[in-house]
Amino acid sequence: MGATLADIAAHARVSEATVSRVLNDRPGVAQSKRQAVLTALDLLGYERPTRLRRRSGKPVGVILPELINPVFPAFAQALGPNFARRGFSPLIGAQSEGGLDEDEYIDIFIEAGVSGILFVSGRHSDATFSTKRYRELRELGLPLAFVNGFRADVDAPFFSIDDSSAMALAVRHLASMGHRRVGLANGPDSSVSAQRRAKGFRDAVRETLGADAEAPIEASLYSDDGGQGSARTLIARGCTGIVCASDLIAVGVLDEARRQGLKVPADLSVVGMDDSPIARHSWPPLTTVRQPVSAMSIAIADAFVGEMNHVPASRTEYLFQPELVVRESTGAVGPSA
Repeated sequence: MGATLADIAAHARVSEATVSRVLNDRPGVAQSKRQAVLTALDLLGYERPTRLRRRSGKPVGVILPELINPVFPAFAQALGPNFARRGFSPLIGAQSEGGLDEDEYIDIFIEAGVSGILFVSGRHSDATFSTKRYRELRELGLPLAFVNGFRADVDAPFFSIDDSSAMALAVRHLASMGHRRVGLANGPDSSVSAQRRAKGFRDAVRETLGADAEAPIEASLYSDDGGQGSARTLIARGCTGIVCASDLIAVGVLDEARRQGLKVPADLSVVGMDDSPIARHSWPPLTTVRQPVSAMSIAIADAFVGEMNHVPASRTEYLFQPELVVRESTGAVGPSA
């Protein structure tokens, strides 16, 4: 067992005594060192003692930022069978107000012996958030993967929708129906995706409506309340078309339009983002830019399973092309606009 302890200790960068304490489930070991030992144990192929044994089925952790926005449960649902077909069982951790946060889920998943962790629009998607924890996990040898919110300093594959193309699809659609004053109800300014969408929106407005065309943008939370606030400002600025950074924001825009007595699409056209279930069931049904959740989930499972089997995926960002889905929330600009 001495050689085994030495191998694990060297990989985890701890002492053999620390490895022994972890294997015997004894107290007095810092959580970070315990994580390092458990990760080394799994990655080096050593069988855990019964008390520390992970579940069968090669578990993989999936952390979601919330369940309110239906695009995140959609990812979980799509990822499940794709991981299962490749011999992995996803453990889903969904954050909520007053519940467990991302760091706590990381600790739980490592304790459960996951083969890797996938972060869907997690803290990494906030450009102001430090990537130190992710880099520490990679230094331990734990495979990671990320959906949306590309960060160049993290050694892991990233999978994102092409935000620039998404904005171009929405703006061109509205412009084709005569809209010349188009605004963006965006997410928070610190969001990597929101930053990309803002740039893509400005570029699309200039290219489609002319270099002098205004491109008003309102930042808010990814929520219906955020959409209502953004809509008030954009409508007051004379926008006849509003592009939204999520379907949930778009629902808030529709609510504010009704509150002001505006008819959609006769007085205001609204384009959502994601093509989540609420897009089809809102009133009127939302024209939206579809995030290709199914295609992304297949690619994520393929690449990430390779990572967990020691076949590294490309470190360039995997970009997926969106699709415009036209429904009843967009129409020709009104005669008074």
